[in-house]
This record gives sequence, structure tokens and C-alpha cells, in this order.
Amino acid sequence: MTLRRRTLIAATPALAAALPSLLHAQTALEKPKLTLAVGGKNLLYYLPLTIAEQLGYFKAEGLELQIVDFAGGSQALRALIGGSADVVSGAFEHTVNMQAKGQRLRAVVLMGRAPQIVLGVNPKTMPNFKSIADLKGKKVGVTAPGSSTNVMTNFVLAKAGLKPSDVSIIGVGAGNGAVAAMRSGQIDAISNLDPVISLLQRSNDLKIVSDTRVVAEADKVFGGPMPAACLYLPQAFVDKHPRTVQALVNAIVRADKWIQAAGPGDIIKTVPESYLLGDRAVYIDAFLAAKGALSPDGLFPEAGAETARRALASIDPEIAKATLDLKAVYTNEFAKAANLKYPKG
Repeated sequence: MTLRRRTLIAATPALAAALPSLLHAQTALEKPKLTLAVGGKNLLYYLPLTIAEQLGYFKAEGLELQIVDFAGGSQALRALIGGSADVVSGAFEHTVNMQAKGQRLRAVVLMGRAPQIVLGVNPKTMPNFKSIADLKGKKVGVTAPGSSTNVMTNFVLAKAGLKPSDVSIIGVGAGNGAVAAMRSGQIDAISNLDPVISLLQRSNDLKIVSDTRVVAEADKVFGGPMPAACLYLPQAFVDKHPRTVQALVNAIVRADKWIQAAGPGDIIKTVPESYLLGDRAVYIDAFLAAKGALSPDGLFPEAGAETARRALASIDPEIAKATLDLKAVYTNEFAKAANLKYPKG
């Protein structure tokens, strides 16, 4: 027996003993403890995030996630840029907007294939409303200034020939405060999401003007597929922590698929009671209205980034003249891998 072979045989038990830790080192998450920022977690816009959390999908992937809820998506974005959050559950267009400002962010999994934002007017303060032009000089409530609800408002105003400065934008949040602002007449119009919208509809405190919960209407409003809620992170984080990112995406894709197979009863049993805003029936209405706008598989449509760029360019001259690399604002690689791992959720 050669010396080399004797050495190899002698080393085999030690190699076998070390193999599990070597394999673990290859598969262990680079950063299992993460802080996720979101703006208005109770909204159906972010339902996949809540489902992934409530059903333990993040934990199943080895993640310990601290979720910090803000009044709107613009504040969640600020937390990421400021370094107090690792990942954002927010609107896709922020990745396009921030690239124009020199910040490289990447969306890694889709939760919403339409914005689900509804713009409506207050029947009490605007009983004679006829067109968007009537909003000139009026107060419009959004979740938070700079958030996607604000972007949608600006976009609809621009199509009607109005500038953002032609209205007063007021942050009203994404819960009971938004409902109260509308019912008390503090605002003349609102750009918000479910369950806020369904609650106002049920009590006849809202006249809908534009409804992007319906995918076909969203495509018509924006001129193409408009990706909405997603997880996005700095590109540097994605490069440095690919296994951690894959774990996040796996959890969301499982939640996306669970929602598509779920009935209203399943949803009611799973979401926190506080999300129902005191009315289960309204929340069920909201879920049924929003379900079609939620992503079935976490994958971004190829034309989505250009739709978002076009929408932002129509209201922001800086983006209109910027040269952007739209392939760099999202990736489907992680979602494709998650779909292979969880073909049925």
C-alpha cells in the first residue's frame, strides 16, 4: 500500500466527521437576523408578507426577521437608505426612482402584479365631482408623502393636465386614521388601499375615480404591467448575502402561492385581528377585490420596469432625462429557484 493511500484511509473518518459542518458552511445563511421595513403592513398590498410571517415561512428558511412598520413606503425606503433596515417590503417603482438618484437597489420577489391603489373622492365635500380637473385646489390624502399612493395621485393628475402643486397632499396613514380623515371631511379625496378603501366604500364615504385593484384597469392606467409590492434590497446586500436573499424569496413565493389557493375564511383565520379594522365582512370584500392583483408566483413581468419608468418620467423631469439600466432594478433568478423548491407553495 502506498504512503499516499494509507494517509487517505487514515484521514477518511476525520473527513466524514467534518463533512456535515462543511456542508452547513456552504448552506448556512450569511445573515439570518434581518430588519425589514414596511409602510402600512396591515394593507392587503402586503398580504404575502403577513402570510409568510404568520405561517412561519421565514422561520422555516432559517430567518429571524424583525418587521418594522412605518406610515408609508417612503419612510420604509428612508430606513433602508439610512441603514436601520436591511430589506424593504415596498413599491417596485422605488428601485427605478432610486437608480436615477445613484442608489443601486434591486427587487428580488414580487407580491403584487398591480398597484391595488384606489383614487376616490369624498361625496360629502365634492358632491358635484365630474372629472379629475375638479381636484384642483383640493386636499388629497395619501398614506405618506412620497409613497406609491402619492406617485399614483401625481400620475393621474398629470394625465388630466394638473401638476402635483395643484393639490394639497396630506399623509393620513393606512388604517383607521385614513378612514376618519375621509369621514370627517378633512380631505376631499384619497389615494389608498384595502382594507381602507372597502371600508369607505361600504359606508358610502367614497366615490371611486381610478381602481388599480383590477389588473386590466391598472394596465390601462399605466399603459402596461405595473409591478407593485415587492421585496427590494441594496445591490451590495444581494451580492454579499445571496443565500439570505434566497431564503427571503422562498418564504414570499410560498406565501404568494398559499394566498392563491386560500379562501376568505383561511385569510381571516391567519391575519391579525387588528388588520380587520373592526369589520370582518369588509376585510373579506377587500381580499376578494385584491386577490387578482396579487402575484401568483413572485416573478416580475419583463415589461414592468419600463412601465414604472414611464409612469415616473411623466411626473419627474429628472427621471425623464436619466439614462437607466432597467435590467438592474429587478431579478427573477431567486423567484425561479423558489418556484422549483416550492412548486405548490
